[in-house]
Amino acid sequence: MKLRTVLAAGAALLLAPAIQAQGPGPGRETIAAPAQPGAIPLPTATPGPDREVWHLDNGQVAVRNVVRPTLTPILPVGRGTGAAVIVAPGGGFLGLAIEKEGWDVARWLANQGVTAFVLKYRVLPTPASQPEFADRLMRAIKGEQVGFGPPNDTPPEALADGVAAVRYVRAHAADYGLNPRSIGMMGFSAGGFLTLSTAMAMPAGERPDFIAPIYPNMAARPVPADAPPMFVAIANDDFLLARGGLGLIDSWRQARRPVEFHLFESGDHGFGLGNAGTPTEHWPDLLLRWITRNTPAH
Repeated sequence: MKLRTVLAAGAALLLAPAIQAQGPGPGRETIAAPAQPGAIPLPTATPGPDREVWHLDNGQVAVRNVVRPTLTPILPVGRGTGAAVIVAPGGGFLGLAIEKEGWDVARWLANQGVTAFVLKYRVLPTPASQPEFADRLMRAIKGEQVGFGPPNDTPPEALADGVAAVRYVRAHAADYGLNPRSIGMMGFSAGGFLTLSTAMAMPAGERPDFIAPIYPNMAARPVPADAPPMFVAIANDDFLLARGGLGLIDSWRQARRPVEFHLFESGDHGFGLGNAGTPTEHWPDLLLRWITRNTPAH
């Protein structure tokens, strides 16, 4: 099954809570671009003017039409563990849930002593008008062709941003007090697929030292002999699991590469740092212990 089918179904499921919370359709208003202190421009920007559109998605900050990728460091207070994680938000490669699956996650990691970098990567173009985007998106959810949609694979622009992010953090490890062999990457939904694509695209010796795709595309894929250790978390009622099975996990196991897999009884798609009262509530604690086991002492 093609990724377009998977991601298109995902768009409907991800937007459903926002529609219920905001009334008839996605949010139609834009917001001012928030401060992003310390944001580091990556060298992969698309030439031309900035076209970002900032808005709220279910009450949390989101952005689309990104053409100037950045890394925003979120640093521990005091001595860190020496490990770093690049965090890639999801959004079907049509936008980024940058607060829920970016900044919030990075702050949590930093509070545990892990240096985090939020990756604002380039996404596919969508209408500049927020009302037009919202209207078309609602029609797309109903199955109409609207002129844009999730891609079949990780877009090359996003992949280039992922590779540039890993290379930047490793090259500047000493500046942040990091172990250059403890540079990991994690991502949510489409960000999880970008994490996988980045790790697989980079040459041996340059890949992230560990990866954590969270509720990613679960389809089987080729795995190189030096694939990094992988942590995966997904809920049993996630559409990506229902359609992709455990192919991703099986691929790592068949390649005899380290993998830790957590399948939660429920939690649906898009649970971020976990939903209170569900089995996903404290899943980041599992991730932290896994990172600690898979990174050298600092």
